[in-house]
Amino acid sequence: MILTLTPNPSVDHTLEVDRLVRGEVLRVRDTRSQAGGKGVNVSRALFGNGVTTRALLPVGGGGGAELVTLLGDLPRVTVPIAGETRGNVTVTESDGTTTKLNAAGPVMSPEEVEALLGALEDELTRSPAWVVASGSLPAGVPEDLYVRVASLASAHGVPLALDTSGAPLTAAAKAGSITLLKPNQEELAALVGRELTTLGDVTEAAREVLAWGNESALVTLGGHGALLVTERDVRWARGPRVRTRSTVGAGDSALAGFLAGDGSPEERLRQAVAWGTAAVALPGTTVPHPDDVATDGVSAATEPDPDWRIEPSS
Repeated sequence: MILTLTPNPSVDHTLEVDRLVRGEVLRVRDTRSQAGGKGVNVSRALFGNGVTTRALLPVGGGGGAELVTLLGDLPRVTVPIAGETRGNVTVTESDGTTTKLNAAGPVMSPEEVEALLGALEDELTRSPAWVVASGSLPAGVPEDLYVRVASLASAHGVPLALDTSGAPLTAAAKAGSITLLKPNQEELAALVGRELTTLGDVTEAAREVLAWGNESALVTLGGHGALLVTERDVRWARGPRVRTRSTVGAGDSALAGFLAGDGSPEERLRQAVAWGTAAVALPGTTVPHPDDVATDGVSAATEPDPDWRIEPSS
């Protein structure tokens, strides 16, 4: 079982338009509302592909009630909070351009934060195969929350995958003991404080972060695939070009694909890229199912050309 923790989940509303023009009245081609938040997306992708998972998340208000309904049959543990679960809006254009409007989320009290961590510790006693801690932190939650999560996971002998950004990522990465860090290119660049324009740059930055006491890094590179970096080696996988409908949640699907694999690191990386590639071809935060995923078009390389140039991606 793979456990996910999402401190700041959301109801994601997606609007599809031909082209986003500021100040104009636009015709919306399609709309959808889906359960969101990075860890929730990971659990949804795992569940949709037959992998046992459970999602842990705080919920509150009418938004929280809607989120629980949208989760459907997905196994979950919810922690009630007084604040309102946020709603996010994504606008996708016909050429694949994605504009996200993310709300800050509720304010959580210290007691609610402790209740969330208590629920996490209860779940860790069940010995999940992984715990995935993902996403932003709502107001009232200290920036070192993921440091505490890492300590709890380590105490229970459960490997931790972390996917966040900004100050929470910096705090957790510098504290060390993360089994798998999952930044994208821009998040890794912000973490090390410099631009990353080649595969060699990304590899060097990832190894710098691993030297802080972390075990491995899965760095997603948008259309350039993903790098899996450990202290000893680096692997690169890249998927086929597909028509992009929405990039939202693609990195979450890639992480789910990696964790769902049970083969060699290279096979798991190829699966990660296959799941992420499938996700961008789907609308909104729709996660790929088995019929959407194909690993045949994914190429992989060990010790790739460090001079291969990459473009910033989300």
